[in-house]
Amino acid sequence: MAGLKAIKTKIRSIEKTQKVTKAMEAVSAAKMRKAQQAAIASRAYARAASSILARLSGTKQASYMALAASRPVSRALYIVITSDKGLAGALNSAVLRATAADIVASGLANKAVSIIAVGRKANDYFVARGYEVLKYYPNTDEIESGEMDEILGIARARFESEEADTVKVAYQNFVSTFEQRPTLRTMFPLSLYELQMVVSDILPVRGVFAYPTQVEETPHAYSIEPSEEDVLSAVVPLLAGIFLYHALLESQASEHSARMVSMKAASDNAATLTDSLTIKFNKARQASITQEISEITGGMAAIAN
Repeated sequence: MAGLKAIKTKIRSIEKTQKVTKAMEAVSAAKMRKAQQAAIASRAYARAASSILARLSGTKQASYMALAASRPVSRALYIVITSDKGLAGALNSAVLRATAADIVASGLANKAVSIIAVGRKANDYFVARGYEVLKYYPNTDEIESGEMDEILGIARARFESEEADTVKVAYQNFVSTFEQRPTLRTMFPLSLYELQMVVSDILPVRGVFAYPTQVEETPHAYSIEPSEEDVLSAVVPLLAGIFLYHALLESQASEHSARMVSMKAASDNAATLTDSLTIKFNKARQASITQEISEITGGMAAIAN
């Protein structure tokens, strides 16, 4: 009977866990749809920003903009976006491995790399490995404009002062519910190619949300008032904000999607384990009953003799 009680306790424990994982799956599904809709809703702005940068790239002043200046990389700043919580499969570890691999490929020492961590997992990872974490921000469900402005301000200041020769953003790109791809994009120096890649990440190739194929804008030369410098100094930082904003949106959609899939797998495994333990319980109970009947029959036979 002790064995039957232990099996029954396990079954009840697994059933309680299954209720929790199903609830987490439902919550993550709702949050994933919300994050995906936010990314799709803002794609018109991202596409317009790409078009603006394509046209501005033909001006002389744009080629001399500090935020677009390319130089040899001896110091780098990485904005790494992960989640605060786990239970999302390999979501965070994939981003962290991709960032570490990029740092190794660049040949930079730990002291030459600075980190802005968005999400507790990124902060813990790089602090434990001796990197300089300039700032840590919790990754919440709401994207705060103040935090975005602060991150962009730090990145811009370090790039313009040459404390960082490149600024990269590492995040999970949401491809589909079952596929998220760790991605690194170069924010500074700002380039048309990188911004177009960001736009392409949020524009589905097929489906109701896809745009028809269009010819990319080509650079043009313009006469700008009051001056090229004044206009570009105001517009270019806003274009750079596209990188961070969509990286945060994609990361949120990826996090909730990965957690939903993980919780569904956990619920399915719990159901399978419950079925297995139920069969085991029934077999053990049947064996116990059979043994009791045998003992009763044997006792009756002994009395009869």
